[in-house]
Amino acid sequence: MAAKKLTRFEKARIIGARALQLSMGAVPQVDISKLGSIDPIDIAMLELKKNKMPLDVKRRTV
Repeated sequence: MAAKKLTRFEKARIIGARALQLSMGAVPQVDISKLGSIDPIDIAMLELKKNKMPLDVKRRTV
């Protein structure tokens, strides 16, 4: 089954949640040496782009 594309609201929520985890000391799942930034939001966006985000989105059907 193919994964559905994330909405802009889901992207914002998941990047924000992961950036908070990273700022509290979580280990990045991607190589940040080439990124040139230690900003948690930049790291979270790179994780999402490379599909290495350790979070899932569960959708409720209404």
